Amino acid sequence: MEAYLRQTAMWYGGVGLLTAQVVRSLALPPRYFRLIVLEVEVMGVRSLGVALTAAVFTGMVFALQSAVNMARFGAESYVGPVAALAILRELGPVLTAILVGGKVASGITAELGSMKVTEQIDALRTLGVNYIKRLIVPRVLAALVVFPLLTVLADALGVLGGMVIMAIERGADMYAYWNTTVYWVVPRDFLTGVAKSVVFGAVITLIGCYNGLSTSGGTEGLGRATTATVVHVTMGVIVSDFFLTKMLLMVFW
Repeated sequence: MEAYLRQTAMWYGGVGLLTAQVVRSLALPPRYFRLIVLEVEVMGVRSLGVALTAAVFTGMVFALQSAVNMARFGAESYVGPVAALAILRELGPVLTAILVGGKVASGITAELGSMKVTEQIDALRTLGVNYIKRLIVPRVLAALVVFPLLTVLADALGVLGGMVIMAIERGADMYAYWNTTVYWVVPRDFLTGVAKSVVFGAVITLIGCYNGLSTSGGTEGLGRATTATVVHVTMGVIVSDFFLTKMLLMVFW
């Protein structure tokens, strides 16, 4: 138990120290901006299918479940606002972060872990290259752009999927559904979800980078680090979501 607690404290401390190093190295030379564009393509464009498919079906399932239960109380007309609020505030940013984040962070861990195992990072240090600026900061900056954009698209498709399935399965009037949703949903509901996605992007990328840089034990250690990254990302998103929700409720409500 003591060894586990010590290892956990060391992991959190390591992530915190890496975060401090990233903050100090945010100013990038112009030649590194192409790396940010490349990471945006790797993280965002290649993850569109996963994020948008999950968003559409989540919106449809949530709308159907809400309609069946709210019909008991004669409140089926409020399915639109309930589904939209759930998607905009929680389901959109959290599901996108978990699904896309697990894929992105494990890929980062595998790439950086391979470089660590093959001593490529040590070679960069020997050549005088700031490996934080070269390898970590472009990924973090790209995540700060990609995750909010993916969340916006996921929100839109999730709400649209709920509206379409309500019209098909429950015979709801799409015009009335949309009007009721727009009346009850305000911009801050949308902005809270986007703000969460920015933090999720930073958390996910930092976890993936730290686990990659701390890889040891050859290819077997690389496999363990990649697997651990998925677990760490999932737990990091869920735990940080609670604290972000508390903070945003204090600010906006």
